[in-house]
Amino acid sequence: MDQEPAKVTEIDRTRPKRGRGIYLLPNLFTTAALFAGFYAVLAAMNDQFEKAAIAILVAMILDGIDGRVARLTNTQTAFGAEYDSLSDMVAFGLAPSLVMYEWSLANLGKLGWLAAFIYTAGAALRLARFNSQLDTADKRFFTGLPSPSAAAILAGSVWVGVDNALPGDALAWVALLLTAGAGLLMVSNIRYHSFKQIDFKGKVPFFAIVGIMLAFAIILSEPALVLFAIFLAYTLSGPLLGSLRQLRRYRRKRAS
Repeated sequence: MDQEPAKVTEIDRTRPKRGRGIYLLPNLFTTAALFAGFYAVLAAMNDQFEKAAIAILVAMILDGIDGRVARLTNTQTAFGAEYDSLSDMVAFGLAPSLVMYEWSLANLGKLGWLAAFIYTAGAALRLARFNSQLDTADKRFFTGLPSPSAAAILAGSVWVGVDNALPGDALAWVALLLTAGAGLLMVSNIRYHSFKQIDFKGKVPFFAIVGIMLAFAIILSEPALVLFAIFLAYTLSGPLLGSLRQLRRYRRKRAS
């Protein structure tokens, strides 16, 4: 017996259609960043700490690419934003703390895993706050240390230690301060420049290209030390500039 055709009700007409599939290109970079964080954990478990540190830095580069690709190709979706946050939690929350714990913090016992947990919890809270304030936050600044920069501090310190044959157990207390400090800075209210106002499409003086070439040459000469110094300077810039702003406000109040 032939079946009657299904009737289309008014509810069916007004119901939004589900989107099928996801955009490949931006999510491909996000997946690569997730894999880099996963590989960093595996490398640290096998005492390959230099590879683990480099993998976290690679994840940082890939994380910067996926968002720009999504904006350039107009493929921004809610799925992509959620997937990117989960990838960031693995690559910049779990992986750096586990790598640092395996390399150095394990020598401190409970204090070591407590510092690693402070960092991991700080990264989770930082990402949650960033997502909740995405529509209202000032685009020129980040509130709290960005999780990729915090991860770069930990990865860079491990890379410098391995590159200079410094044993992790000898630097355990330094590692504790870096790990816990980075975790607390992520959940602080200290403002950091986002550099999103830089126009990469505009013209620049010819000397700027020469400066970029020199910067690449300096980084390639001592990549571990130079990258660690750059991200350490960025980490310290937030509290330093915040203190200078408070000092200027105090002087204006006294002058008035």
